[in-house]
Amino acid sequence: MQFLSRNSATAAETNLRRRPFRLASSVAVIVSAGLVLSSCQSLFEQAYEPSVAPSSNPQIVDEVQKGDPRAQMGAREHPRIVASYGGEYSDAKTERLVARIAGALTAVSENPNQSYRITILNSPAINAFALPGGYLYVTRGLLALANDASEVAAVLSHEMAHVTANHGIERQRREEAEVIASRVVAEVLSSDLAGKQALARGKLRLAAFSRQQELQADVIGVRTLGEAGYDPYAAARFLDSMARYSQFSSVDPDADQSLDFLSSHPNAPQRVELAKRHARAFGPEGSHGETGRDYYLNGIDGLLYGDSPQEGFVRGQTFLHGQLGIRFDVPQGFQIDNKVEAVLATGPGDVAIRFDGVADSQKISLPNYISSGWVTGLLPDTIRTISVNGLEAATARASADRWDFDITVIRIGPQIFRFLTAVPKGSPALETTAAQLRASFRRIRPQEAASLKPLRVRVVTVGSNDSVGTLSARMMGTDRKLELFRLINALGPTSTVTPGMRVKIISE
Repeated sequence: MQFLSRNSATAAETNLRRRPFRLASSVAVIVSAGLVLSSCQSLFEQAYEPSVAPSSNPQIVDEVQKGDPRAQMGAREHPRIVASYGGEYSDAKTERLVARIAGALTAVSENPNQSYRITILNSPAINAFALPGGYLYVTRGLLALANDASEVAAVLSHEMAHVTANHGIERQRREEAEVIASRVVAEVLSSDLAGKQALARGKLRLAAFSRQQELQADVIGVRTLGEAGYDPYAAARFLDSMARYSQFSSVDPDADQSLDFLSSHPNAPQRVELAKRHARAFGPEGSHGETGRDYYLNGIDGLLYGDSPQEGFVRGQTFLHGQLGIRFDVPQGFQIDNKVEAVLATGPGDVAIRFDGVADSQKISLPNYISSGWVTGLLPDTIRTISVNGLEAATARASADRWDFDITVIRIGPQIFRFLTAVPKGSPALETTAAQLRASFRRIRPQEAASLKPLRVRVVTVGSNDSVGTLSARMMGTDRKLELFRLINALGPTSTVTPGMRVKIISE
């Protein structure tokens, strides 16, 4: 069961936003070929050759792309794509790393006149994709999973291939307007408008290509990878890593994976073999190119992992948000999924929970807010005013098709926080689940909020007394420490570590 969309049916819903205090950032890494490459070379030289000064008259992507209809198409969709992934990720070290990798690829690009604008997305999802006109995107989640520069280069060269082959234009000619909405939320939340998140997700179809186009991009990408001096076998290697991670993170077979790479980039074994076959044109595995592992690990050391402070933190069965000053617990056996648009949780017996927030500008009573038209199937006689740990609140029940719902709204200052609990019709789990949520919701003290720290990728050197077991025990933010440690370090089930080896762990 999943909840995917935000809704804005009424005036009260217009400002629906769980995190109204998100701070915008602007961190796009700009890389281009041809004339624009001179600007990128200045960036690399500043990073790795301090004695070299930047150009006094650099060419910038915006100038090169001026008048290009493909770039204009990408520019229109860019804000929506960025919004759907939680904004842009700002970190100078990571930006220099991605620029270094992309610069090596653009130098051997099939189209030297093509410019690229690369944006690092502030999302734990594992994804990279392209829009027409040279707009390339890579998530920090993908950077955290990759183990060397050649693996990131493999992904970027594949996406660059889509751009040079004009696949986005070809696909857009066939694209029909589509709005993606949640099965369950659509049944209970009225909406005359699609909502920004649903529109953004629909536009992510711009990143979906046909099988033939994907295979063509694979061929071009592997060739570019090898010609740029990277290990050409990295493409097949990283496809395997992403597939393993997808299996690890997919607790619910119906879970939303629309923001992940493999949702639009199928990972059939035949495709992996095809990538290896094209890589063999450069020689046997290990005979050509570099992996760039050391400088890559240096570049991602300290990279934000998982949830960002702006989106709150998931710690086991608990959701905490320091900036909003709130927390709550879900029952044992539930899996929390902290999405941009809402906090979602699924549990046994097809029980589902959605938590979000709406701006409370009108200061209407909570019973009136519940009955203001945003709940379909509302049972008006069930509306009750209650108190939740000293906070003003109200509850109600709704019924629609195959589902029963509990709606709980809680007011804190200028916001109304909302719990929507859904169960199959007649399930006794509705009251127990909703009651536990209500009882656990509370404000957190400033000291508790200040103690919340995000998780980060930490690169450590294996010591003489270290083992896979001791290193994985240092992992934070997961109950499956050993499994995740092996995944993020591309270690097989029987692989070991040796002294002096550098590995990634997840910790504060």
